[in-house]
Amino acid sequence: MTTTTKLEYTETELLASHDYAEALVAAGRTCHGGFLTDGSYQPPRTLHREPAIEAWQQSHTNRFGTQLLDLPLDTWPRNFPNVAQAKYLLSRGVTEPIISTLTRIGTVEGFGGFLRFTPIPDWDRVVAEDLAGTATAHLDRGLIEAHARDEAGFGDQAGHNQMWFAIRDIAFDNPVTEDQTKLMLESMGIVDPGGGMPDFEKLREAAMATRLTPADVDFTLEAFLQQLTRLLLIEISAFHVFAWAEEVLADPEVAAGDGEAARLVSYIRADETPHVGYIKTVLSELRDRTIVGDEYMYLGREIVDSIWDAALDESLNVRWPEGVDLTMREIEHAVEGRPDRDALLEGFHALGSIRPDRDGHWIGVHT
Repeated sequence: MTTTTKLEYTETELLASHDYAEALVAAGRTCHGGFLTDGSYQPPRTLHREPAIEAWQQSHTNRFGTQLLDLPLDTWPRNFPNVAQAKYLLSRGVTEPIISTLTRIGTVEGFGGFLRFTPIPDWDRVVAEDLAGTATAHLDRGLIEAHARDEAGFGDQAGHNQMWFAIRDIAFDNPVTEDQTKLMLESMGIVDPGGGMPDFEKLREAAMATRLTPADVDFTLEAFLQQLTRLLLIEISAFHVFAWAEEVLADPEVAAGDGEAARLVSYIRADETPHVGYIKTVLSELRDRTIVGDEYMYLGREIVDSIWDAALDESLNVRWPEGVDLTMREIEHAVEGRPDRDALLEGFHALGSIRPDRDGHWIGVHT
């Protein structure tokens, strides 16, 4: 990656890709990104975006002398099921839970296109200091749009949503799958189970009632910081999923495609790196600034840290256990009616680092 001290970019620059020698094609579909003349994969829209993020990070460190907000990957437990458990299921013909997982990931990635509609706070009103030459100042000048295109695709190039579906189809020979979109939208509160649209004013009122920041802080800023923080934690913890999927799908004993599915996962992993980079830079920049409320001024760390701590607690103690429960229900459903059900489940749990106790509580889940 080329290093630079340049801190100001146009949207066109931040959306620019390298001159690829070869396009990335997955399951017959042209995807974003591509291969350089030396054969190495290069993520899309990173010709200037990658060096820009590095320059903003260095500028921030030079000015404030503080470390960027970050978390080690081992903050989160490894993927459930683990590699051995996933291979165990697949080797015994229990493919549905793994196929559902890949379908669900692709569906969620597709929602990344909505990032471009994220309300951006009025920085001149809510931050006391000048933000020129920062990642924050470039959120609506290419950073968020690049992220949205990476996840959901753009034009005739497939993004991560279609790439995950291609991974699934390559590894499992085009399985018949259930459309996860409606279920995922319902779980996110975007569409009611009955089919009607929710009352967005009530949703806003509920969010206002559980605010984490002082009442005079602009609510758009709080909502933005909550969304960005949750997104960062998802992006970081997802590297467990990438490692898991690469290892499982690279095994020709349980996955078709001669490792092609695993290679596609590695390309997605590379694509996600600039997402983590710019989000933690923005949060760090705002943490070291002064937040302007209607009545008072606040240290940025007071605002950002309260949101960070709440989001991390939710990620570890709510979202992760919920994901384990959902996956386990899918596994139990997939083996229901099999004569070897009990032995199969016992063999599955014997390979794991967590398992349910007699009351159905998971032993070893972060609490």
